[in-house]
Amino acid sequence: MSLGPLMVGLSGPELLAEEEEILHHPHIGGVILFSRNFESPEQIERLTADIHRLRDPHLLIAVDHEGGRVQRFRHGFTHLPAARRLGEAYDRDAKHGLTLAESMGWLMAVELRAVGVDFSFAPVVDLDHGASSVIGDRAFHSDPDVVVRLALAYEKGMQHAGMAATAKHFPGHGAIKEDSHTEIAVDERPYETIKREDLLPFKRLIHHGMPAVMAAHVIYKAVDSKPAGFSSVWLQRILRRDLGFQGVIFSDDLYMEGASIAGGITDRAQAALEAGCDMILLCRAATEKDTVDALDQITIASDPVSHLRLVRMHGRKHPARAHLFHDTAWQDAVQQVQQLSGQQSLDLT
Repeated sequence: MSLGPLMVGLSGPELLAEEEEILHHPHIGGVILFSRNFESPEQIERLTADIHRLRDPHLLIAVDHEGGRVQRFRHGFTHLPAARRLGEAYDRDAKHGLTLAESMGWLMAVELRAVGVDFSFAPVVDLDHGASSVIGDRAFHSDPDVVVRLALAYEKGMQHAGMAATAKHFPGHGAIKEDSHTEIAVDERPYETIKREDLLPFKRLIHHGMPAVMAAHVIYKAVDSKPAGFSSVWLQRILRRDLGFQGVIFSDDLYMEGASIAGGITDRAQAALEAGCDMILLCRAATEKDTVDALDQITIASDPVSHLRLVRMHGRKHPARAHLFHDTAWQDAVQQVQQLSGQQSLDLT
């Protein structure tokens, strides 16, 4: 069975019989986990194993685990600082900042791979324009050149741990005051400004082979009246044709208010797929009526190329978690992150 283009959420820390049945639906290709799904590293490893054994090729398992405000798993995992701390370290000592970025990318990825998570939606490559509270310290820096350097180092660490990276939020969420989770977000800037500033990290990361991109639920009025994740102009003309991107295009969560301009959930799902998304996110529980309706009602065009893109997002290494804590590379990375975050102790039990 091929991987379908829908990624869905689960209701709690265990896979329910009803959810298991839904995950066999051919339209589904992945599961995204949240804090509601997490109790302990041992429990999350059992959950990922239960999900993976359902299908062949196995369903993708993703999580938002950037660090700072956005880290879904806490107890038993290294507490990662916000990406801004890496930018500040870079400003003090560029070489050391890049080393820290690679170490943090590796540490984040290796701990997730050890419990069976395929990938984290990271890194954030939005620029910190000082306008967006939802981005804020999730951004590495305000300088696009610095963002590129740090993101490449971070991705290198992820790759070493066996995890594919996802650059977000295309084409840039950092200049918009509105939070697209709760509001319709609009960027009024001219396209040339966006191209010169916010698009630069995506352009350079794509040149270096970035495996995936997540599109923003933001309307860029100078380009299209639709949010980027529903815009064939952004996804097919600019991202695919002009920037030459060949990786996976993920939507952001279609339950966000910024996506409501496209209609109900089924309409949003259909519109995002037709605009060019390879995989769309429906982050509430798979048993949610709107999600079930979308599974039954959307029309999926068979696309072997899209399937191959998605398969490449599978994690490539699976270190034993019990052995990880005795690995000197892990110990060194934890020490570096501890110094970066200013913490005296980390919750690693």
